[in-house]
Amino acid sequence: MQNLPGTVYGQADPFAATQWSVIVAAGKTQTEPEIASAALAQLCQTYWPPLYTFVRSRGYSTHDAQDLTQGFFAHLIENKIHLRADRQQGKFRSFLLASLKNFLSHAREHEQALKRGGGREFIPFDEARAEEAESLFQTHGLPGGNALAEDRLFERTWAETLLETVLGRLAAAYKADGKENLFENFRTFLAVGADPVPAYSELAARMAVTESTIRSHVTRLRARYREILRAEVRRTVDTDAEVDEELRELLRVLIGN
Repeated sequence: MQNLPGTVYGQADPFAATQWSVIVAAGKTQTEPEIASAALAQLCQTYWPPLYTFVRSRGYSTHDAQDLTQGFFAHLIENKIHLRADRQQGKFRSFLLASLKNFLSHAREHEQALKRGGGREFIPFDEARAEEAESLFQTHGLPGGNALAEDRLFERTWAETLLETVLGRLAAAYKADGKENLFENFRTFLAVGADPVPAYSELAARMAVTESTIRSHVTRLRARYREILRAEVRRTVDTDAEVDEELRELLRVLIGN
């Protein structure tokens, strides 16, 4: 898969590129379609779980939902649906969800695309990602009095997938620095709406360090987490103000349901 200059997949500065803008710009100018397709493919991998759970909420079986999700991405990229997108009319995930709804309403017409891309793998099928997506559906989307509505299920899965992606990248960064144990000891301080975090004094005693050292570790961990989170959100918006708006939306989805 092609790396995009200036993104977390290419150069070191994750704030340099806005992949959604790259996609929309290609639609307006018809230039560099390969770069736009690469940007879309990278973003689609992140959005696979929320789109899958939405399909499952429509009553499809596990395997049919997998096939439909893969088929949707194949349809999206092969038919260059992204070239019709207008960044001013909505967020990237809104564009994806609206496109998926349209695809599902004509699913019978796309029969050749339903078998995981019709034999053409625009988005490689990832068994681990599929299992995680199914787990999210089982947690939030099973029929019953507390089941989330379809759109809310999509938002919830989007939020949880985004945070898991950020945590994974942060864990990898700490591991690369030889500080994997530090990350495991302090990751609980990053949870949203979780149980109370351990007291600094408790951790200090357990790790045989001072409380001020614990405080420094937590401060640095949270700072790196915020940096990676903002970089991830920045992939689909244009300005810092929009990043802040997305972060508020993320928090609303996580604690407001």
